[in-house]
Amino acid sequence: MAHSDLDACIDLASSQGGIKDELLLQRLKKRRLGLRDAIFQLQRSLGPNESA
Repeated sequence: MAHSDLDACIDLASSQGGIKDELLLQRLKKRRLGLRDAIFQLQRSLGPNESA
């Protein structure tokens, strides 16, 4: 849920110019990317092991 909330916040702020500080916007985007990577790693660790 945190990822989708952050994603919506970034998109809204970007489209409406709500965030004037570009550095803050970059930090939020970096945090979003980190959350996405963490979600991917968790899904990968919980998924079934596929043998080749």
